[in-house]
Amino acid sequence: MTILSSLGRASRSAPLASKLLLLGTLSGGSLVAYSDSNKKEEEQKQKKKKVVVLGTGWAGISFLKDLDISSYDVQVVSPQNYFAFTPLLPSVTCGTVEARSIVESVRNITKKKNGEIELWEADCVKIDPANNKVHCQPVFKDDPEASQEFSLEYDYLIIAVGAQVNTFGTPGVLENCHFLKEVEDAQRIRRGVIDCFEKAVLPGLTEEQRRTKLHFVIVGGGPTGVEFAAELHDFIEEDITKIYPSVKELVKITLIQSGDHILNSFDERISSFAEQKFLRDGIDVLMGMRVMSVSDKDISVKIKSSGEVVSLPHGLILWSTGVGTRPVISDLMEQVGQGGRRALATNEWLQVKGCENVYAVGDCASIAQRKIMGDIANIFKACDVDNSGTLTEEELQDVVEDISVRYPQVELYLKSKHVRSIKDLLTDSEGNPKKEVDIKAFESALSGVDSQMKSLPATAQVAAQQGSYLAKCFNKMEHCKEHPEGPKRFRTGGHHQFRPFQYKHFGQFAPLGGDQAAAELPGDWVSAGRSTQWLWYSVYASKQVSWRTRALVVSDWTRRYIFGRDSSRI
Repeated sequence: MTILSSLGRASRSAPLASKLLLLGTLSGGSLVAYSDSNKKEEEQKQKKKKVVVLGTGWAGISFLKDLDISSYDVQVVSPQNYFAFTPLLPSVTCGTVEARSIVESVRNITKKKNGEIELWEADCVKIDPANNKVHCQPVFKDDPEASQEFSLEYDYLIIAVGAQVNTFGTPGVLENCHFLKEVEDAQRIRRGVIDCFEKAVLPGLTEEQRRTKLHFVIVGGGPTGVEFAAELHDFIEEDITKIYPSVKELVKITLIQSGDHILNSFDERISSFAEQKFLRDGIDVLMGMRVMSVSDKDISVKIKSSGEVVSLPHGLILWSTGVGTRPVISDLMEQVGQGGRRALATNEWLQVKGCENVYAVGDCASIAQRKIMGDIANIFKACDVDNSGTLTEEELQDVVEDISVRYPQVELYLKSKHVRSIKDLLTDSEGNPKKEVDIKAFESALSGVDSQMKSLPATAQVAAQQGSYLAKCFNKMEHCKEHPEGPKRFRTGGHHQFRPFQYKHFGQFAPLGGDQAAAELPGDWVSAGRSTQWLWYSVYASKQVSWRTRALVVSDWTRRYIFGRDSSRI
């Protein structure tokens, strides 16, 4: 106390320069410590590998949620600063669910992570894999100061930009059709539907003009098109006709499908159930038709069976016929020797072919699965430990799991043959297991395996699993360099660093309106009806990205049951 009192008296009587010197002397230890702490943090950050993520859709968000960002310097580039629960977009078009109920800020999702993620609201306009750079254009085009292009360097690049609408080069589609890929698309459709009814009730229009305004056309009989048709039918029947009673008999919904059935990616029983349900609801389903052109007044379609071309007047058109490649992805494919493809080709570890440090997940990529028949000689050689020219049961047993993991089509083939193991394929003419097999018998037994190779669908379920898988690989990258966990390398020896990505199908839903839905569940289970709709509610509520959106979506469903849907044009 005596020393501190003396210092206090000295400081009060000393000039300003002396006071600063005294303060610096007393606090110098803290300043040095603080400076050293900052220096260590900066050095630690410089040691981290830079990971740039393009996109905040299902794949991108799943990667960010599961990634241990304390090990990486993570930077995200996306034209939106939010994640949208896209399976509910058809519900947004008719007000069953509000737009803000299915979106969550990316910053809210990532703020709980052990580290900092930098996010820039911009479009990636070019990827330069030769120099490990991406060039980006901010979305704020009306602000010269905030719209200047910038570039980012990376050690690892995660491409999760999704896909764009595929118009197949049909004239007039971009100018006259609505799409349903983003939240803004759903909001535009909602306003467009209300506009059609407001126009139809104006005085001075003929009945034919009113019918045209109220003719809603959906092109594409996939899940999105079917769900929108169902939502629109419910909206009109349960809410719109009550406030526009004078035109309720003039409304028509038409679904155009080029194939022979709608929902052709589902089980045949579901497709049949959906077609019968739409027939009862009065939704006109036109199958076997191809759209030739679209104008602001009508849509021209060609009947495949007869070749006849007919025109249908319309008030609003939704175009939902699949996905196409974004320009930035097309440019990258040209650079890495993949020109002419529909999506980026990756290996089974989601690594872009031709780029060691670039990965692609979601709708923008497609896994180029390796064929087992191309490696059959190497597999046999790796199995034949004693170089006898034949495989014993014991030799085969040692690599059965590695073969199944490395070539996922093997498991699908075994299921199609109703057998449990590769050994069950190696039998004699009487069905008894062979004790030894040569390379010809081995090749013959597995000759049909590659027929089970299938491209994964462009769904949220696939994208989410890929993003999560890739994050787990990044989390244990250093560990697996010394302790690889993947299957055997049949051509070069050793083991792969990671197990390859393997998609697990958990089923799919198709809401069909009228509180009815259809579901295709694992194990060849098919369900349809009102109970399935309640299963759909529970699954979609549980899959929301946050408790906030989960509560909002459930409250929107409850509000719709009590008060109906809002028909205001906002």
